[in-house]
Amino acid sequence: MKYSAAIIAGLATAAQAFTVSQLSARSLGGSSSSLSMVLEKPKEKKLAKIESLKVDSDHLLKPLLTELATEEAGISKDAYQILKYHGSYQQSDREYKGKGKDYQFMLRLKQPAGELPPELYRTIDDLSRDYGQGDLRATTRQCFQIHGILKGGLKTVISTIMNIGSSTVGACGDVSRNVMCTPAPFQSPEYKYAREYSKVFAQLFRPMTPAFSQIWLDGEKAASVEFWHKDVEHFNIDQAMTHDNGRGIVLDDPVEPLYGDRYLPRKFKIGVTVPGDNSLDIYTNDIGVIVITDNAGNLEGFNVMVGGGMGRTHNKETTFARVADHLGFVPKEDIMEVMKSILAAQRDHGNRDVRANARMKYLVHTLGIDNFRTLVESYFGKPIQPWKPIQEFKYHDWMGWWDQGDGKLFYGVHIENGRVKDEGDFKLKSALRAIVDKYNLHMVMSPTQSIILRDIDPADKAGIEAIFAQHGIKPLEQVDPLNRLAMACPALPLCGLAQTEAERLMPSYLERIRAVLTKLDLDQEEILIRMTGCPNGCARPYMAELAFVGDGPKSYQVWLGGSPVLTRTAYPFMAKMDADDLEKTMEPILKMWKTQREPFEAFGDFCHRVGSSAIEAYVR
Repeated sequence: MKYSAAIIAGLATAAQAFTVSQLSARSLGGSSSSLSMVLEKPKEKKLAKIESLKVDSDHLLKPLLTELATEEAGISKDAYQILKYHGSYQQSDREYKGKGKDYQFMLRLKQPAGELPPELYRTIDDLSRDYGQGDLRATTRQCFQIHGILKGGLKTVISTIMNIGSSTVGACGDVSRNVMCTPAPFQSPEYKYAREYSKVFAQLFRPMTPAFSQIWLDGEKAASVEFWHKDVEHFNIDQAMTHDNGRGIVLDDPVEPLYGDRYLPRKFKIGVTVPGDNSLDIYTNDIGVIVITDNAGNLEGFNVMVGGGMGRTHNKETTFARVADHLGFVPKEDIMEVMKSILAAQRDHGNRDVRANARMKYLVHTLGIDNFRTLVESYFGKPIQPWKPIQEFKYHDWMGWWDQGDGKLFYGVHIENGRVKDEGDFKLKSALRAIVDKYNLHMVMSPTQSIILRDIDPADKAGIEAIFAQHGIKPLEQVDPLNRLAMACPALPLCGLAQTEAERLMPSYLERIRAVLTKLDLDQEEILIRMTGCPNGCARPYMAELAFVGDGPKSYQVWLGGSPVLTRTAYPFMAKMDADDLEKTMEPILKMWKTQREPFEAFGDFCHRVGSSAIEAYVR
């Protein structure tokens, strides 16, 4: 079944009918435009259940503290909602055949800019072996997850991570999540600024509640300060966080001056990069920040974009994937106050009634970028400058060997679907541990579920390659480009939202698509392909040239037309494709691309240019 043109158009414009709740009239401080037509006073009404739960939690403490102390294998739904803010999800193996629920916990690290010191890698490697299921999972937001932790081991694992100078705080929940950054560890000024300000924003928007130390450290301070905090201490971020310009950014809450006791309506994602480098899907973030320097490499400020996001719900056209809009340019001295203003706009005006529409993308879409900019300016107190022209974005995954720019090298290690494990002759987990132990290298997580080893002495290159070879890891030139470009979410068996397979099915799908390409004499072509087990979009499928989005057992939606440089969303082409019908579905589409494309036209660009109706007519 294909989507009709009318349905596709409806999906693209669905949010026009969306009504923003919780909008209140406020002074615009002499702004040149007015939001009086879109901002309404909120009516007094009962809080949504999740909002009441946050208020009643005493800043993320209750009922989690008491439930963790019980002998039960799991925790209640209410405690689970609060646990997310502490960086963990309660899961169960959906293929478990025993009695009751096989409760276990997934733990997600907080790693601003994706950075991972060697001592932290050794720690989580040991913890995954001793308390988890023995592997690690590199995510699409530049951090590691540990799966399979039992409730009784959760406190030991989290406290160990906190005491070594890391954290899981805010890795999940309705707060600012892990701040992403281009992973390339180049030593040029703009790349250094990108890494530095990723950590600044992570510190600026960290939850301040003492619940984390109360629960996991028995009220004591961690033995070591978070490693990223040390890098940005000179910014006086605590002072910047609580600085009150009198325009409603800072709340009258002694615990959480930016979040309050209800935190944000939904999760909040930030990414930072440099002009031309779109290795992190910058347009998919609530806030995208681009470093702007002068010709001498001095920091001038930042281009800021707002309103991106991937999550949607099947058969609910008021939910949709969206790329961010350009908000404008912000001088370096104003960036923290503007970031606070954007967060406050979402905090105060985002939809807290309908959770499916609670992300900031719906607020930006409904108001329009000009009205949203005016709303932000009403908090900030002065106009935001126009966006500065920058070079066009390109996609880089930064895999393989690169000159770092300071006499050192970095090496990008491709990891299929982010799973760091030992299996048969393939022993990636052991290889990484051997390299870290021998060379004491820092890592950077990539936004595409892979890892970069940085600060490598050129004399050590051969030794590192030898360790990988000894552990059965292919050199990059032997990895199929389809695999190198692909991403899939974990999905079954542990994700409670998964409607079908993703990570476990993706390798065979890539093999089958490569076979079709070879059959059509297209075996040298590359296509950026992504797969998820549900519509929530964790692997950012709606940006891919070709995506498979699970919508039921062994069934997928097919999305086409995303950009190979990740600057636009794809469109839904097929509502349901049986998992066994991959070749029947894709061969005619790929044949059309071969026969009708312009010279060197990428698959996604071709599908975007010709559109769904033309492809549907061709494949009938």
